[in-house]
Amino acid sequence: MAAFFITMNKPLKLTAASMASMPRVIMVALTLIYAISGLFNHDPWKNDDAEGFGVMWTLAHGNLHDWLFPHISGRDVLAGTPLPYWIGGLSIHYLGPFIGEINAARLISGCCFIGTSLTIWYATYLLARRSEVQPMAFAFGGEPSPKEYGKTIADGALLIFLACVGLAIRVHEASPLIMELLGISLLLYGTMRGFDKPIQGGCIAGLALGMIALSGNLWTAIFLCLTSLISFHFRIKKIIFAWVIALLIPFVLILAIWPLMWYFGGASSSEIASAMRVWWGINQFKQFIPLGSLEFLFINFWSYTWPVWPLCFWSIYIWAKNGRQGLSPAHLIIPGFLLIIELFLFLFNADLSERYLMLLIPPMSILAAFGLPFLRRGLISFIDWLSLLSFTLVAGFIWVIWFAKLTGYPTATANNVARYLPGFVAQFNPFDLFIALVITTVWIFIVRWRLSRAPKVIWRCLVISASGTTLMWVLLMTLWLPTINYAKTYQPVAQRFAKALPLSVKCIDSSFLGDAQLASFVFFTRLPLEDNSACDFILTHTSEEARASSILNQQRLTLIWEDRRDSDKDERLRLYRVNQ
Repeated sequence: MAAFFITMNKPLKLTAASMASMPRVIMVALTLIYAISGLFNHDPWKNDDAEGFGVMWTLAHGNLHDWLFPHISGRDVLAGTPLPYWIGGLSIHYLGPFIGEINAARLISGCCFIGTSLTIWYATYLLARRSEVQPMAFAFGGEPSPKEYGKTIADGALLIFLACVGLAIRVHEASPLIMELLGISLLLYGTMRGFDKPIQGGCIAGLALGMIALSGNLWTAIFLCLTSLISFHFRIKKIIFAWVIALLIPFVLILAIWPLMWYFGGASSSEIASAMRVWWGINQFKQFIPLGSLEFLFINFWSYTWPVWPLCFWSIYIWAKNGRQGLSPAHLIIPGFLLIIELFLFLFNADLSERYLMLLIPPMSILAAFGLPFLRRGLISFIDWLSLLSFTLVAGFIWVIWFAKLTGYPTATANNVARYLPGFVAQFNPFDLFIALVITTVWIFIVRWRLSRAPKVIWRCLVISASGTTLMWVLLMTLWLPTINYAKTYQPVAQRFAKALPLSVKCIDSSFLGDAQLASFVFFTRLPLEDNSACDFILTHTSEEARASSILNQQRLTLIWEDRRDSDKDERLRLYRVNQ
C-alpha cells in the first residue's frame, strides 16, 4: 500500500510513445557536423584562438623549458596551466606534417567537444534511469521503461547543449578552456557513475579533476572536488569511502606530473614560484565580489546561454514544486551544486570574459533536460516558432550577404561589405556552395517534418533549435569563412611587415604587442620577435608607446613602417629603427 501511494505522488505521467528516443544516426551526424565545421582551413583568429595556437606551436618547435613552462615564442611569460598546450603541441608535432599545423591544433578542440557531448549524454542517461525521476506506472502498462526514459532525457540534454548559441565560436578555437569544459562534463559523469560503480566512477571523477587542475587552476579543482564530495555524500553515504579513495588516486597522480617535470627538468626556484602563482590562480581571483562582476554576468549571461537558461530554471522550479522529494533528487543536487560553485568562482574571477560562461553549460544542460516532460504545448509551440523564425532569418541574411559579396547585388549591401572590409575580394568556391545548399535543404526538411507531423516526443521542441544552431554555424563556416578569416587574421599585415623589415635585423622588441598579435606575427613571419629593449627594432601601436620607450631606454627611434589590418580602423602597428 505504501508503494502505491509513493507511485501516485510522482509528478510525471508519460506514455512510451512520448519517450521515443531520437534515431542514433541523426544524433551522431548532428554532433559531428557541428563539431567539425569551422575547425580547419583558416588562419588563427584573434584573440583566444591565436594565443592558444601560439603557445602550442611554440611547444611543438621548442625545447624542454618550453614544455615545463608553456609560453608564446618571444615572451617568456607562463601562458597558463600546461595540459591543453601539451596535447596541442603533441598534435602539431605528430599530425602537423600531414594535415597542417593549424588544423592539428584545432583538431584537439573538436575531439574535446565530441567528448564533452558524449559525457553529457551518458551522465544524463545515468541520472534519468534512477527511480526518483521515473514517470508514473499505469495500471495496464504503457509507461516508458527506465532505459527508454533515460535515453530520451539524455537526447534532450545533448540537443540543449548543441542549441546553445554562445558555444559556437568558443568550442571551435584552440583555447585551453575546451579541455576544462571536457573535465567538467567528465566530472559530472564520474560522480553519477559512482552511484552504481563507485570505484569506476571515482577514478573517472579523479581523472576529470586532474584535467581541470592542469587546464584551469587548483582552486577551481579543489572547489569542484568538495562540491562533488558533498553532493555524492548527500545521496549515498555507504559507499562514499570507496568512491573518495578511487577519486583521490588519479587526481593526485595527475597533479604530480607537472611538479615532477620541474624537478627532473632542472627548473629554477623563481620559475617554480611564478608557476605556482599561476597554478593557484593568485592573480586570477579577487578577494571580494566586485559590482562589475555582477553587472557583467547580468548583461551577458542571458544571451550567451540561450536557450539553456530558461529551460534550466524551469526544470528547477517545476521539480521543486511537483517533486515529492523537493530539491533532493540526484539530478538536481549534483549538477545544481556544480552550477552554483561555478557561478561563485566566476563572480570572483578578475578576468571578466564571456568565454568563462561556457563552463556553465554542461550542468545547465543536464538540469534543463529534466524539465522537458513538463513543458506545455503552448510553450513548446512558442519555442518552435521563435527558433524557426530566428534561424530562418539568420540563414537568409547569410545567403543574401554572400550573394552580394560575390555579384555586387544588391548594391547597397555589397557597398556596406566593402566599407567594413576594404580590400576583400570574394571568390566562388563550388564545394562550399554545395555544403551550404545541402545543409539548407536539410533544414527545410526538418522544418517541414516538425510542422506537418507534430510529433509528441518530448524532445520535439529542441530539434529546430539544435538544427538551427548547426545550420547557422555551417553556413558561416562555408559561405562566410573567407570573409571572417580576412577580418580576424593577422597574416596580410604580418607579411607586409616582413617585407618592410631590413635584412640586417637582429631582433625586434615586441613588448608592446598583445599575445594574439605576437603569436600571429611569430607564426606568419618566423622573425626574431622578443620582449627585449636592447633590440635594434621596436614594434609598437602608437607613437606615445614609442616615445615612452625612447625616454626610458635613452634611444632615438626612426619610423620606417606603419600599417594596420584592413578590417580594423583603430588598431595600428608602427615599426621603428633603434638608433643608439
